[in-house]
Amino acid sequence: MRKSYYLFNSGRMSRKDHTLKFTSLDENGIEGPARYIPVESVDNLYAFGALDANSALFNFLGQQQISVHFFDYYEHYTGSFMSRDYLLSGKTLIAQTENYSNPRKRLVLASRFVEGAAFNMLRNLRYYNSREKDTSEQISHIELLMEQIPVMTAVDMLMGIEGNIRNTYYQAFDIIINDFEMGCRTKRPPSNEVNALCSFINMMCYTLCLDMIHHTQLNPTISYLHQPGARRYSLALDLAEIFKPLLSDRLVFALLNKRIIGKSDFDYQLNSCLLKDGGRKKVVRAWDERLSETIQHRSLKRKVSYRHLVRLECYKLVKHILGMEDYKPFKAWW
Repeated sequence: MRKSYYLFNSGRMSRKDHTLKFTSLDENGIEGPARYIPVESVDNLYAFGALDANSALFNFLGQQQISVHFFDYYEHYTGSFMSRDYLLSGKTLIAQTENYSNPRKRLVLASRFVEGAAFNMLRNLRYYNSREKDTSEQISHIELLMEQIPVMTAVDMLMGIEGNIRNTYYQAFDIIINDFEMGCRTKRPPSNEVNALCSFINMMCYTLCLDMIHHTQLNPTISYLHQPGARRYSLALDLAEIFKPLLSDRLVFALLNKRIIGKSDFDYQLNSCLLKDGGRKKVVRAWDERLSETIQHRSLKRKVSYRHLVRLECYKLVKHILGMEDYKPFKAWW
């Protein structure tokens, strides 16, 4: 089974037969022990430090359909190397573009994304409200905001509702999380431990959605809720809205409340807080474990992993775009 590999240190990567060789480099450029990765086992590579590689290696990675996702010092996602599209479909591209350029059709899809995200946020709040964490005020406010979704007449208005829902949702984090406080949501850079953890795991969720889109006929730059723009895969942002409450936020709560991550896992600077390498390793280990977990799918009548749920969402979107079946966002039932 193919899986993701994480490269936390700056280093040099090359091809050695049918194996990837990664050698870490210290601050003086001295090579450390080599790490060999069988290419058959690799799905994605995540590079959190400088990666020295040549075009021959990237040609090889492209042939093997292995994606590489890059992050800067502040843990911000900076871009991806991805193999050429192997599921090209002119028919799907035209239909995807038409669903964006038609204001009515775009609004339908944008509304569904907000509806799915809000429902999954409420699911989290209700779960903790039943466990002596009083989130009833946030639940009531979000329910009122959700009533406005169907009557919105423009995507900009819908984005305003989505922003209010999410801000209300974030107010409950300080109730749910023990020993740590989020305060206001800050991103660039994160101001405290909860914000740092949220930003890091949200980026992992974004790249997961991007990778799943790449394995379908969808174009990742044509989106419906977020405005398509230069140098970003905005459709992955749309899909991530639905899955962040289930994958990112639930993992944040578990890591902090179960004390898997503590203050010693963070690097405190003048105006920022970032995960240390040891903390990032704990997070990605927990992230991979979460994606491998399975649930009994109600429609398919079989167990599917959280990772596969995202790809199924892409398939549903393709069917909607092609006029085969109305898109209904994924809503958690547990």
